[in-house]
Amino acid sequence: MDSVLTVSLAALWLGILTSVSPCPLATNIAAISFIGKRMGNLGAVILSGLAYSIGRMATYLAVGAIVVAGVLSIPSVSMFLQKYMIMILGPVLIVTGMFLIELISFTIPGMGMTENAEKYTERFGILGAGLLGILFALSFCPVSAALFFGSLIPLAVKEESLILMPSLYGIGTGLPVLLFAVLIAVSARSVGAIFNTLTAFEKWARYATGAVFIGIGIFLSLRYIFSVV
Repeated sequence: MDSVLTVSLAALWLGILTSVSPCPLATNIAAISFIGKRMGNLGAVILSGLAYSIGRMATYLAVGAIVVAGVLSIPSVSMFLQKYMIMILGPVLIVTGMFLIELISFTIPGMGMTENAEKYTERFGILGAGLLGILFALSFCPVSAALFFGSLIPLAVKEESLILMPSLYGIGTGLPVLLFAVLIAVSARSVGAIFNTLTAFEKWARYATGAVFIGIGIFLSLRYIFSVV
């Protein structure tokens, strides 16, 4: 029970960390601002933020469930992972942690969404906000790709969790978005202050998470690969 709770909290935290990372955070604010400023009232702006968040959450859930189910449905791969996943997880966490603390980096060319996507979805109002959430969730940037494919998917495969962990990750990505939707609806001036605070928090949280990942990865590698501890 404790293990399930710990892993579930980890999935939720990875989602939150993804959402407040520079690339997704800027994208989220731009998307909600673009749609929200064209709505006539506070309720419509908040609903657009909710629709956008649901679009992102549903996308991460669908992609996560498909990837995990695909991996587990292949008998040879499933048997291999059941036997060696704990050994694979150590190096994966080390590499992901090194990326989070900027010891290594990579780029994903051509994955960004353009203004055309915003203009196209704007005509659909609140529904368009949901569509924009789906589009932006699929446009993985390096940080979100590392956290999703490098951390969440291995943990979900290890726990054989098709729904719970991808869902919690998706919820985590949606919480900060809802906060900004409320702030934009109430006062645009509040957004700048919260943005600066989250930017500082994101760097601290990302470095702390990266250090924890490296530490856990080293421990798992020493224990299950080298049988040292």
